[in-house]
Amino acid sequence: MPMLALARILLAPLLLWQGRQVRRQVPKLPEASGARLGLIGSDHAGHAVPRLRLLIVGDSSGAGVGAATQDEALAGQLARTLARRLQAPVAWQLVAQTGWTTPEATAALRALAAQGRLPPADVMVTALGVNDTIAGTSPARWMRQMSALEACARDLAGVQLSVVSAVPPMARFPALPQPLRRVLGASSQRLDRALQRWAADSGARLHVEMPVAVRRESPQALMAADGFHPGPALYRVWAEALATQIVADWPSSPVLPGAQPPLAGAAGGAGTATGSGLGRPSRSIAT
Repeated sequence: MPMLALARILLAPLLLWQGRQVRRQVPKLPEASGARLGLIGSDHAGHAVPRLRLLIVGDSSGAGVGAATQDEALAGQLARTLARRLQAPVAWQLVAQTGWTTPEATAALRALAAQGRLPPADVMVTALGVNDTIAGTSPARWMRQMSALEACARDLAGVQLSVVSAVPPMARFPALPQPLRRVLGASSQRLDRALQRWAADSGARLHVEMPVAVRRESPQALMAADGFHPGPALYRVWAEALATQIVADWPSSPVLPGAQPPLAGAAGGAGTATGSGLGRPSRSIAT
């Protein structure tokens, strides 16, 4: 039996008690306020047709817990950074909620599409894995769930490039006591290794780690007051790391054929884009 599984079994009563204590004691921060879809930026001629259509799917970190507004959270900072670097409009939509596991995120995409509220997207960014870690999901099962999420985004929104954020290193979460922190840290690392291998299986995927400088920083300097979620400073460097790789891997054509900004209530469906990066060798990115 693997050591991690054995530790979970032997320490189960203590881990369960510590988990309950964390839920009672850690402040429950709200999700960031503000719009969850929009269009940001314009090109040199002042046109607002997006060059890139972005879908962000996640759990509480994707929803911006730890930031006051979406402008300070991952979605807002990423869309703004991409628009600046591309010097062109970026259309974006955020689909995220505190507590979501990957299957719940997939179900949410299907529900939005059924309601006509999932606009076309070229690139999907995911911020998932913490709740899957807490749930004890095995790497093999999680990869099947991630594949289902990717297939859903591809079929329903036309996504052609998946950019997966590394599973957060839970061994560095100040809110978690030992040995819960060590066990969840090992579990999150195990899921992230599987995520890296999964990304390497396709030229239409990128695995993006946090910048090295962030990994060396004290967690307290970058995380929210609850010791469990990112703060605005961490959201900013996370967005910068993601934007660097999206810009590098996405074509720089002036306008993607058929690109339209997402509008509240607009009909969803698969969009068409050329030059998606399909067939390029995938890689795990550490900046």
